[in-house]
Amino acid sequence: MARRNGGFVGQDGLDAPDIPTGITPTAGELSVSVAFTAPSDAGTSAITGFVVQLSTDDTAYSAGSNTGTSSPIVISSLTAGTAATAKVWAINAYGTSAPSDASASFTPAAQARALFSGGTVDDGTTPSNVIDYVTIATTGNASDFGDLTVARARGGGSGAASTTRGVFGGGTANDSLNVIDYVTIASTGNALDFGDLTVARYDNSGLSNSTRGIWAGGYDSNVIDYITIASVGNATDFGNRSVTGASLGAFASSTRGVSGGAPSGSNVIDYITIASVGNSTDFGNLTAGGNYGSGCSSGTRGVFLGGFRTSSVVTMDYVTIASTGNASDFGDLQSAPSQNSLGTSSSTRGLCAATFGTGTDIQYITIASTGNALDFGNLTDDRHLIPHQAVSSGHGGLQ
Repeated sequence: MARRNGGFVGQDGLDAPDIPTGITPTAGELSVSVAFTAPSDAGTSAITGFVVQLSTDDTAYSAGSNTGTSSPIVISSLTAGTAATAKVWAINAYGTSAPSDASASFTPAAQARALFSGGTVDDGTTPSNVIDYVTIATTGNASDFGDLTVARARGGGSGAASTTRGVFGGGTANDSLNVIDYVTIASTGNALDFGDLTVARYDNSGLSNSTRGIWAGGYDSNVIDYITIASVGNATDFGNRSVTGASLGAFASSTRGVSGGAPSGSNVIDYITIASVGNSTDFGNLTAGGNYGSGCSSGTRGVFLGGFRTSSVVTMDYVTIASTGNASDFGDLQSAPSQNSLGTSSSTRGLCAATFGTGTDIQYITIASTGNALDFGNLTDDRHLIPHQAVSSGHGGLQ
């Protein structure tokens, strides 16, 4: 039955709704999305809305508030790293329900940061050790983060990262490298040695979930390696891609890693289950075959960014990661050439940085939609012949 007393100052509390149930918070970047089940007994009048309020001490529910007409309701502008709980009230024309039970504790995350590393400097031959960073939710030029342990060029791929640590693997410095570096993403400073890949290579693609980092393929390679991101040490053999060579890009959900394309115009998309080991499995096909691209993803959708097909292209394809099937057209990057672009993302926004040839451009897309890329800003300097790898603290594999 409807409650006899509203939880707030209302009108006739006799006809206020029952309390909402199933309060489920999902923390985001400086935000939380609070899902709930509306009460089956709405009182005498239909429910007109809901109020969500937060508490950081489980007593005073005043740390954040928002209203809405249905579940979920998002509260923004929260403080990163500060734990909170949520309660929900239902409202009708006669009053407000008593508060729901408190939700489980959640902790809003900091805004996701993206790092771009390596490449070759202005003369097009000297490998770079530069690492840049940006805040993905904003726009603007990149800032200097620090340096890699070894200057390197040629990468293509999205790297590997948890919410706290970014890891860079492979590349070239005249010869192929097996070097793996790591950094703490929320800080700045020079990279530290992590260990070695099982096979020295460049043009390899990277992906990860919150615990395991994966490097797949590369020039003349179909090898897949993995690491545990929170530790240090050498990579372990995972299995093999179904095709050999640099891919058109790679990305992940929390459970599945996806790679697409290879040299000689391959349009193959394959996938792995990140928590296991074994060879890749067929996923479907790209809209056209290619390689030397990059990728980004939310927790559900992955996007292949640019690359080389019959020539350098601005094309973007997308897939639903949890399914299988052929890719669909997403839209276009702002300009060609886009061979060897670098991709990474937050849970909502994908970034594509620099291109084959001299370039500083960073572009962005909204992953859940489709459409052409928009200008984000610029890297700190020209990265002739492609940056090495990109990582972020908020990519789709962490969702």
